[in-house]
Amino acid sequence: MSMSFAYADPPYLGCGKLYDKNHAESRVWDDPQSHQDLITRLCDEYPDGWAMSCSSPSYHILRAMCPDDVRTGIWVKPFAVFKPNVNPAYAYEPVIFRGGRKRGRDVDTVRDWVSANITLKRGLTGAKPREFCRWVFAFLNMQPGDIFTDIFPGTGAVAAAWAEWSGTSGENEGLPFGEVA
Repeated sequence: MSMSFAYADPPYLGCGKLYDKNHAESRVWDDPQSHQDLITRLCDEYPDGWAMSCSSPSYHILRAMCPDDVRTGIWVKPFAVFKPNVNPAYAYEPVIFRGGRKRGRDVDTVRDWVSANITLKRGLTGAKPREFCRWVFAFLNMQPGDIFTDIFPGTGAVAAAWAEWSGTSGENEGLPFGEVA
């Protein structure tokens, strides 16, 4: 049976300025209400399952906006950008998950963390690596034939990874960057 899933990687709370050149209204994501609206949309439109990336400084704010049945996974970055005067470094990102296809005992167990290096020179800050995308798909137990929406398509890396994973064309049904229905 086909299911419908979404992944959201909005500009992280307080980081809208990093995307000024990509979208005129990127700073709307500096307002927690924009994230609350996104979480509400994910819950309403994707009851089968969804995942949302966030930053470790904003995690406690965003987690409090979510239903009680969400789960948190961690993306560990062995190679990450080290910024001057930021110590310890931000070398992991929380990912909030909800739902997903049920697994039987005959299916391999998926860890609640993944270790994958960041991407460089992909044209957009925060572009996700293929290993990260595969982990999200596995965490939600997504299958070929499922419908997948990348809410913030950015570089297209997540849709390309889905196309590879699922054997589809990789067409994205998400809204353009920053739009919340």
